[in-house]
This record gives sequence, C-alpha cells and structure tokens, in this order.
Amino acid sequence: MADPVIQQAAASGNAAVGVSIRGLYKIFGPTPERFIDAVRGGMSKQELRDVHGHVLGLRDIHIDMPAGGIQVVMGLSGSGKSTLIRHINRLIDPTTGEVLVQVNDQSVDVVKMNPARLRQFRREQTAMVFQKFALFPHLTVRENTEYGLQVQGVARKVRRERAQRWIERVGLKGYEDSYPNQLSGGMQQRVGLARALTNDAPILLMDEAFSALDPLIRSDMQGVLLDIQQEIGKTIVFITHDLDEALRLGDRIAILRDGEVVQQGSGQQIVLQPADDYIANFVKDVNRGRVIRSRTLMRPDTPVEGPTVDISTVIEEVARVLSAEGREVANVVNSKGHHLGTLSMGDIIAAMVPPRSDLSYPNT
Repeated sequence: MADPVIQQAAASGNAAVGVSIRGLYKIFGPTPERFIDAVRGGMSKQELRDVHGHVLGLRDIHIDMPAGGIQVVMGLSGSGKSTLIRHINRLIDPTTGEVLVQVNDQSVDVVKMNPARLRQFRREQTAMVFQKFALFPHLTVRENTEYGLQVQGVARKVRRERAQRWIERVGLKGYEDSYPNQLSGGMQQRVGLARALTNDAPILLMDEAFSALDPLIRSDMQGVLLDIQQEIGKTIVFITHDLDEALRLGDRIAILRDGEVVQQGSGQQIVLQPADDYIANFVKDVNRGRVIRSRTLMRPDTPVEGPTVDISTVIEEVARVLSAEGREVANVVNSKGHHLGTLSMGDIIAAMVPPRSDLSYPNT
C-alpha cells in the first residue's frame, strides 16, 4: 500500500507535497558504514578515495524543497546533484540521513519505506524526466505518454484521455501515432514531460532534463515548464549545471560543490550575496536585470506621476516599461495594489552593473 498520508493528500487534490532532506550522506564503496563517522569528523573526499578506496558522493545535505514550487539543484559535473535527486525516489539508498516527504504538517521518511511502499511511492507520487529522454523506441508518442498509467492499471479509456490532454498541452497534437525516431530532440523531451505529467504525481524530478537540447529549444522548453507549473503547482526538483536556467526556473536554488551545499536561497540572494569566491565566480556574468526585483531597489517615497509595477517585477522589465512611457520613475505596489515606494531608471542602470565588493543591497 502507498503511505496513507501521501495517498490522502493525492486524493484530496489540494495538498502540496514538499520534500525535506536532513543529514544526508552518501559514500560509495564496499563498506561505507565504516567511514561515516570519519567523514562526519572532517575526513576529506580525497583521503577517503586515495587511502580507503571509497568515494564521497554527498556530505551532510540539508535542504527544504518548497511544496508547489521549483527547487533547482545546480553545480558542475561531479558535484553530486544527480546523486542527490536519485535519493528522493530512492533509486540510490543513502549511507545515512532522512528524505522526508511532507504533507499537511505530517512527514514520511522515504528511506524507511519497505519495498512494497517504495514501489507504490515511485509509481504514484513521483515522476521523473531524464536528460536522455528515456522513451521506448517501439512505442508511439501516445503509448509512451500513457505508459505510467498502464503500469498502475488505469483503465485504457481514462489513460488515453489523460495522455491526450498533456500531449496537446506540450504542443504535440497530431504526433500521437509517431515513434520517437520520427521526432526531433526537443519533441522527444516534450514526450518525456507529457509522460511525467500524465501520471499526475505531486513530485516531479527533472535530472538535466533540457541539457541535451539546442539553446533555442531549451529556452522554449523552459517556458513550457513555467507555463504548465502555473497550472499544476507541482513540487519540482530540477537539476542543472546552467546558472541562467537555474535563475529562470528556480523559486529556490541550492548550489553543490564536491557533494556539499555551498549556498542556497532565492536567485536574487545568490546573485547579490554570494557566500564565497566560488559562488561569486559563478554569478559574475549574470544579467542582473533579470534577477534583481523591484523590492530590492525601491525607495520608500510618496507616489509620483508614472507607471506602476509590482514589487516582484524584475528591474529589466521595469526599465522596459519606463522606456516605453518615456518616464524616469515608476511606482512600486504590492499584490493588493498598495503603494510601497518608487524606483528610478538611474537606480536600475546602476544595479545592472556588478557592484564593488564593498557595496550591498540593504533590502535583499
């Protein structure tokens, strides 16, 4: 049986499922348990490998992944990001630690699930989109899309209807009877996304899902995902090595290095307040206008004659609005339309240039 807490949430249709990772370690090798205390005590990754023949995959990971939001995990090759995502559905078992699925203030530890509960959890509560598409070459677009429901034993008519909805939503109407080798890479990835969405699982795991795509197709798929997320509000864990992709997609971002979390927070926090030189080097070439939001730069002034923008609007968009209307200052309001302050074109231009190390943004 599936866990009753998660099953009840799925049945209600209105409870977002979050994920919390606590004290997660992964050591690869024949006897990892022998070295967990030493790693906790500070043994380096190099010493563990060179002296003891084991590989440190993850060290003391603590991440709260927002229910109904997009959690991006990023890092360079070998940082541990793909290892981390595979712990959520236990394709990889941790050496120690907890993977808590949280629903309505209750939590279930995936690590403690028995085999039957784990299978049910994988089938009904998580869906995964892979970098290499992972489509069945002998199945059509429709058959690939409904495969997860077929495994669950859903009636043919129901699964066809649900599959068709998502085939159309990802822009593949008319290709239902095509085979993967008849599709472009971007179209194949749309099939993978439709298949994951058809399962209607509350947790969507995306491991470098768009990395194999050409830049324009990749950008298009990012837009598709963001549009769909507005409708479905899933808990999405998205793995990438690309900072621009992370900043565009992530409600929160965690950056890994050598199996450890170096920094986590919103994209704006990471760009404006890098934790160390490693993060600062990551973000030095970022288009800051697409990250910094009005709330960071606004001044608590009285209303002026000019356009009105929301507090969460990125400053690049505010600059477009001001330019279009020939104004120098915009009014900043909250979601209820209450005036909070003003934002000038001069402040926007200054903020889009990386500041000296002695400067900071007090409102972040």
